[in-house]
Amino acid sequence: MRMTGTTPRLTTKGAATRQRIIDGAAAEIRERGAMTTTLDDVCARTATSKSQIFHYFPGGKEDLLYAVAAREAERVLEDQQPHLGRLTTWPAWQDWRDAVIRRYRAQGVHCPLGVLITELGRSTPAARTLTTQLIEQWQAALRTGIAHMQDTGQIDRRLDAGSTAAALVAAVQGGVTILMSTGRITYLEAALDTSLTLLKTGPAPHIEH
Repeated sequence: MRMTGTTPRLTTKGAATRQRIIDGAAAEIRERGAMTTTLDDVCARTATSKSQIFHYFPGGKEDLLYAVAAREAERVLEDQQPHLGRLTTWPAWQDWRDAVIRRYRAQGVHCPLGVLITELGRSTPAARTLTTQLIEQWQAALRTGIAHMQDTGQIDRRLDAGSTAAALVAAVQGGVTILMSTGRITYLEAALDTSLTLLKTGPAPHIEH
C-alpha cells in the first residue's frame, strides 16, 4: 500500500512507539470518528508529541489514518484465526462461522475499518488497494478451505472454489453492513448459516426443459 510519506527505518523502541501511536489513534477513532480525531487527541492519549507523530508518519494525519486502517484490516483476518487457516472439516467451518459472529457481535454497529475507508475516500488509490488486499486474502483463505474439502469429497467439485469463496465474503460483508445500519446481527447469522448449508448440499441439479 502506498503511503503519502516515507516511513523511516525503526529501532525496536521506535517500532513500539509507532505501534502505540497507531493503537491510540485507533481507539480515538472508535470513540470520535476519523474526521473529528485530531493529532492533539492522539498525542494526549499516547503521551507523544506532534514531532514524534510526524517522525513516524511524515504525511501527518493522512499517513496515520492509513496506518490505522491497515492495522484494522489485519485484525479482521486475525480475529478469524486459527479457524480461517484450517477449514478442513465441517466442525472447523462451524468454528470459523462462530468466530466471525463473535467478532462482529463484539464490534456492534461501529466498524473502524469501514469508517476509515469511507472517510479516507473509497476512490483513493491507497484506500482501494487496502480494501482489495483484505478481500483477496480473505477470499484466498476460504478458497483454500473449499478446495481441500473438495479434494476429500466433502464439498461438491462442481462448485467453483474461487467464486464460492467470493460469495462467502460478500455474504459476511452484506450482513455486517446491515448490522451497522440496524444493530441486528441476525442477518449476518442467517447469511452465514445459509451459505454453509448451501456449501454442504452443493449446486442444485440441472433440470432439462
